[in-house]
Amino acid sequence: MAVRTNISRQTLATVRNLGILAHVDAGKTTVTERMLFLAGVIHKRGEVHDGTTVTDYDSQERERGITIFAAAVGCHWDGHRLTVIDTPGHVDFSDEVERSLRVLDGAVAVFDAVAGVEPQSESVWRRADRYGVPRIAFVNKMDRVGADFERAVASIRERLHPVPLAVQLPIGVENDFTGVLDLVRMRALVWTGGALTAGPIPDDLASAAQAARRELEEAVAERYSAALEEFIAHSALSDDTLTAALRALTLAGDVVVVLCGAAYRNIGIEPLLDAAVAYLPSPADRPAVHGVGDAEVLRAPDPAEPFAALAFKVHATGTGRLTFVRVYSGTLAKGDTILDAGTGRRERVARIVRVQADRHEEVEQAVSGDIVALIGPKAAAAGTTLCAPGAPVLLERPTRTEPVVSVAVEAQSRADTERLAIALARLVEEDPALVVRTDPETGQTLLSGMGELHLEVAVEKLHRDRGLVVSVGRPQVAYRETLLRGVSGLLYRHVKQDGGAGQFAHVVLTVEPLALGESDDGTAVFEFASTVVGGAVPREYVRAVEAGCRDALAEGPLGGHPVTGVRVTLTDGATHPKDSSELTFRTAGRLALREALRASVMQLLKPEVELTVTVPEDGVGTVLGDLGARRARVSGSTVRGGTAVITAAVPLAALFGYATSLRSRTQGRGTFTTRPLGYAPAR
Repeated sequence: MAVRTNISRQTLATVRNLGILAHVDAGKTTVTERMLFLAGVIHKRGEVHDGTTVTDYDSQERERGITIFAAAVGCHWDGHRLTVIDTPGHVDFSDEVERSLRVLDGAVAVFDAVAGVEPQSESVWRRADRYGVPRIAFVNKMDRVGADFERAVASIRERLHPVPLAVQLPIGVENDFTGVLDLVRMRALVWTGGALTAGPIPDDLASAAQAARRELEEAVAERYSAALEEFIAHSALSDDTLTAALRALTLAGDVVVVLCGAAYRNIGIEPLLDAAVAYLPSPADRPAVHGVGDAEVLRAPDPAEPFAALAFKVHATGTGRLTFVRVYSGTLAKGDTILDAGTGRRERVARIVRVQADRHEEVEQAVSGDIVALIGPKAAAAGTTLCAPGAPVLLERPTRTEPVVSVAVEAQSRADTERLAIALARLVEEDPALVVRTDPETGQTLLSGMGELHLEVAVEKLHRDRGLVVSVGRPQVAYRETLLRGVSGLLYRHVKQDGGAGQFAHVVLTVEPLALGESDDGTAVFEFASTVVGGAVPREYVRAVEAGCRDALAEGPLGGHPVTGVRVTLTDGATHPKDSSELTFRTAGRLALREALRASVMQLLKPEVELTVTVPEDGVGTVLGDLGARRARVSGSTVRGGTAVITAAVPLAALFGYATSLRSRTQGRGTFTTRPLGYAPAR
């Protein structure tokens, strides 16, 4: 694959691939819309409540007023090209956020000035930590009643544990919020009718600005050696030194630059764009991506390197199948043949397009650092590595969260049964967080996802996009089974003789509980060990026993649910010179562990979520009563400005239909969010 570009690392330095991350209703989409307007991409500001924003283009997003699908848009600002991905804020669509974070270079975390850090903003922050994505923070909705910039910054420090460095102070509060004090350039930025005016800091705010600037300089000098030298020599930092130090500390993940504004009133977006350019990384600033080929492979962000890209989203449109990719190295031109590194399949790229939400602009080539969509590949899915056929490499896939809620789906007419199967396959292809399987006992088709809303959106998509009307059964949750007390020295003999080669395997197993954190990877799933001495069971048969034990964990004795939290030790065994084989020992391992689990004391586990309910103060009593009926364990309740925030751990199964119940009990004024907590004993 020949290089067809003269693009240099200097050009890559003017590229920014960033995501907008936040809790639902913190204002992500409005922030993105204002960015596009100021950059000249759109000429009229859209509003979420009117269903007119660029990134919430899907009909369900516009009707529900929330972001459901991650949408990519592009713009130019101050000589830089920005690709911005507006990500969902609802917990049910966190897999969209996960896949986006895998391919982003930086992110803007948006926080509500009243609520500060909320459950889902905390969740996406941890995901960004996992991928090492540098971030800046934007405290939005400073014009709301109860807005408090200092409290929001404190919540970032206390709940997310970074070092937040405020580079702005608000001018005015709540409805009197009109602008910000820029602590880097020491100026006042005031918006009047949406127009920005920069001027000197007013006298009544000068002392507060000077104190905040001094505090900022000291914090930077303490953490950045080059700034420390200047600070010692001059007792101050120049604006350029401060900017360079903040950029270096942000790229290293040592600090988080914090800005503020009110996106709905068009306040604070220009400085936010300036900060994204000044502090967030370009593709050239990011380390070489690790991959696996014949050996470990490093691919630098260089257009001259062999081509390598990661697909992170697939979308079927009326004009064809779009495969969204992040190009990590090399150059791809229209008409090139590329390799699916996972399957070995070769695909031809018919067209390359830059995506502007639901609009597309065709380009001739894509280079390292680009986020584009490809038309032509027919089998690539989210997580697929696409690379040059002559230089194969396999990149790390995004982490996928296991679904927790299932519903039975069935076509209402027999004629639509085959169409439904095809539509479900396409649905799963577009959204890997969905899983379709057939229940072996009932024969029902089960659609599994991350929550009620996730499944509701998926079923509605079947109707709108495919014209299918389906019957939906009651949601089911994904239970687990675990061990409370195991067995020791269980002997299992697998002996079978039916005329041909026989089957012979003796195994002795000890089965015991595995607590969280005891296993090698810090989770409580399964651990296998062998203490067999003297070669009684050859090594290849030991591996077969382990594989058989893993097979047995698929269905537990209580209700056929997957088993977790088990440590199995193979302590002894015996073989036959002719009748023993790996298959025989795998069968013995499976049947032995099943027998051991039936003889053990088992515990059913139920999925739990952390529920955060926001209600008017006068509705607290009725909400707490309802939570008690749902077997919730209330962990906290705070009241601020006439609004109560209640936090509780609740069984997921008890939350079905909670949205309707909460609305009816609070006259439509109550809202709630959830965050997965894991599994707890069912009582």
